[in-house]
Amino acid sequence: MADVLPLVEARLRTALGEPDARAAVTFLGTDRIEVLRFQEGGIARYASLGMSAHPMTDPTSVVADPVKGPRAELVLSVRTGTADTDKVLRPLAVLAASPQVEGLVVAPGASLDVGEPLWPGAPFTSVLVAEPGGLVEDLELDEPLDPVRFLPLLPMTPNEAAWKRVHGAQALQERWLNQGTDLRDPSRRSVPLE
Repeated sequence: MADVLPLVEARLRTALGEPDARAAVTFLGTDRIEVLRFQEGGIARYASLGMSAHPMTDPTSVVADPVKGPRAELVLSVRTGTADTDKVLRPLAVLAASPQVEGLVVAPGASLDVGEPLWPGAPFTSVLVAEPGGLVEDLELDEPLDPVRFLPLLPMTPNEAAWKRVHGAQALQERWLNQGTDLRDPSRRSVPLE
């Protein structure tokens, strides 16, 4: 079976251009996860590379299927110049390794929490996984492999994450939209939640 990671990297380059930086992190018992940085204008996009090497497996399954199952990579977009967002590399790698480490299936609407600021001084410790298909198109693989989906991550403040747990991802996204929230602002405040 062909290695999917070169195909994934090619899709990222097609959609986002050439990466200007990359870092690799290996966690005990997992494959290496790389994070690539792409810059365009005043936006930095950080994309994981390695999460899609294996399909995500439902934690209730007795045996992990080495072929079938959802595959994904994570993409985070932030404005540059006002925060040291390059320190997000390790937290993003931690999130990308979570399917291997914790047996999670990362899907749109999910919350992922790293338990610490995403970068120094960040008001966010978690992200909302958004719907794929906007920035980077899904990568179709040969049967029987599922396509690789490129899941956007939307940083959430602790208050937003708590509100999302009660009201749901759709309600939080509607609140952001109604308030005209700039989700790429690395130091934005929490949206009003009353």
